[in-house]
Amino acid sequence: MASAQKYVRALERLDVTELPARSVIASALLGSGRRGQRVSVLVRLVGLFGIADGATRVALSRMVAAGEIESVAGRYRLAGRMLERQHRQDASRWPTTKVWKGSWSMAVVRPTPRDQATRQTLRAAMEALRHGEYREGVWLRPDNLVMVHLDEAAAVVHEQCERFEVFPDDAVAVAAALWDLSQWEARARELCDTMSVIADDLEKGSIHALAPGFMMSAAVFRHVLADPLLPDELLPDSWPGDTLRAEFERHDAAWQTVLRDWLRQATDLV
Repeated sequence: MASAQKYVRALERLDVTELPARSVIASALLGSGRRGQRVSVLVRLVGLFGIADGATRVALSRMVAAGEIESVAGRYRLAGRMLERQHRQDASRWPTTKVWKGSWSMAVVRPTPRDQATRQTLRAAMEALRHGEYREGVWLRPDNLVMVHLDEAAAVVHEQCERFEVFPDDAVAVAAALWDLSQWEARARELCDTMSVIADDLEKGSIHALAPGFMMSAAVFRHVLADPLLPDELLPDSWPGDTLRAEFERHDAAWQTVLRDWLRQATDLV
């Protein structure tokens, strides 16, 4: 079995650090679907990171009070803005696209006074809808995505912006200006390399890979949320988006199997 230290060094190179209780809970529930998780499972999972049971229960209480999670039928599940993040994450993991015919969606901010909070709300909505800021008040993206479960973000844009269909003269150059594709690609390849090593050990049943594997999953989810999900015509030939997602599916399946086995051996939680 691989040693924990090997994982520590690999994750440090990726700048993937230890997670506090709230982040572990959020990440666990983001990957659990609408059924959520029993508190006993969450406590044991957070315990993998050396966090005391009491600290986990305090974090759960605070997240409920903040409207980030809710308790239903003995299980905790996401709520509020965290639920929308789950929808965004699912759309990043399994994107729904349509045939791209060269058109772009452009949103232009209406010329009305807006305070800082309103501006920040729009920026968050545009990021959720995967638009890039061409210049202040002008947001663009190719019209190749089917946006699902993002009604709140769409409503924010509708309230503050006018929408247009446009056809840039040089779509490749516009995409390159809006998103740092080379940086995303480089990070994706680094994640793939480390994730593959951890997945190999998970497939061998290594419990030492559980905590590092969880941290790896959280890092991958953060990265795919930043994927602009562009049409193939606007991407480099070497674009690793599909490779990253496929490697993550292998990693996640192995991680879930080891977790279930570990929980069964420890308790009757599952």
